[in-house]
Amino acid sequence: MASFIDPSKLDLEDNVVAINRITKVVKGGRRLRFAALVIVGDKKGHVGFGTGKAQEVPEAIRKAVEAAKKNLIEVPIVGTTLPHEVVGVYGGGRIMLKPAVEGSGVAAGGAVRSVMELAGVADVTSKRLGSNTPVNVVRATFEGLKALKSADEVSALRGVSLEHLSK
Repeated sequence: MASFIDPSKLDLEDNVVAINRITKVVKGGRRLRFAALVIVGDKKGHVGFGTGKAQEVPEAIRKAVEAAKKNLIEVPIVGTTLPHEVVGVYGGGRIMLKPAVEGSGVAAGGAVRSVMELAGVADVTSKRLGSNTPVNVVRATFEGLKALKSADEVSALRGVSLEHLSK
């Protein structure tokens, strides 16, 4: 992972992906809590996610947004899409992300769509394989995005020129 991204310098938007009601059964009855899953991003290549739990929904969302700001990653974007195909895996969740031609839009469902739109990826195709739990899907998507490398990074890692890579 590269360096820390300062959220205060970015113009971040947030999107609530899921809110779960959690019931804990105790001696006196049931205790209700809420868990929120939130994505934040600046639509310019920075995106993060976080989860928060609280007894009230707005407080859970606020905690999730704070957690998401601490968990930002940078996504390499080529034009309006991703540099190459990748499969992200987290637990039972697997996400395949493929670059798409300009103008095709975000062909992704639910949680993946939120991540891609807030990351600033305008054209991408995705397929969810395995778990469809929002938390697992988001984490798998982030694992895939972390695995993406731009042509510059690959050429630097291999110690070859960009011209040599494109052949």
